[in-house]
Amino acid sequence: MAGKTTTTTRKKKSTPAPPPKPALGRRLLRWTGRFFMGLAAFYLALILIFAFVPPPINIYQLQEAARLGGISKDWVAMDDIAPVMARSVVAAEDANFCNHWGFDMAAIRAAIAEGNGRGASTLSQQTVKNVFLWQGRNWLRKAMEAGLTPFAELVWTKRRMLTLYLNVAEFGEGVFGVQAAAQHYFGVDAIDLTPVQAARLAAALPNPKVRNPANPTGQMRRRAGQILDGAETIRVDGRAACFE
Repeated sequence: MAGKTTTTTRKKKSTPAPPPKPALGRRLLRWTGRFFMGLAAFYLALILIFAFVPPPINIYQLQEAARLGGISKDWVAMDDIAPVMARSVVAAEDANFCNHWGFDMAAIRAAIAEGNGRGASTLSQQTVKNVFLWQGRNWLRKAMEAGLTPFAELVWTKRRMLTLYLNVAEFGEGVFGVQAAAQHYFGVDAIDLTPVQAARLAAALPNPKVRNPANPTGQMRRRAGQILDGAETIRVDGRAACFE
């Protein structure tokens, strides 16, 4: 009996189909998420760096330098600033600076009740805005400011926060920081500011381009007097303890 011949047919292995590409919307969402994560990491790194290193310049200072052809600024440590200057700024801008974590909820509720944002911005928020962001009122800046402020509060001490503020705040057109302001208006260093001079500089902060601490109006003198009283009050009641 003749043997049977068996023919084996091998099936070719099928190549797996490539995985489908994510939809365009999903890819955009993924890259948007990566962008914001990278942006957050960038700002967090700067917060850590500026806990020890002075910020070289900020967005608004760059804008003013381009517009005016130059600005005046000179970084000084808190030990080289008259203590009454620090107390005056806190009394003028945020008397509860030592008692909040970046947001003054009582001031925010009061501002909402009054139908405006006046007085609701803390020194912590102003410092974050001045160091990292830009001027003007818009929702993007406010959202970034609100997001960065808690991290800045977590990393920076209150003393460091106030040191940064005093060195980047605008005290006059093209005049940034308390050392440059003390020299510009009174011809002294920041450490040698008198209580009256310190109060007048603090009184100029809401509108430094039109308020002149060296030649104050009657209204500005009255405001400086209130700031003097406030600075002494927070010294006595302990609300200056976190930065002195």
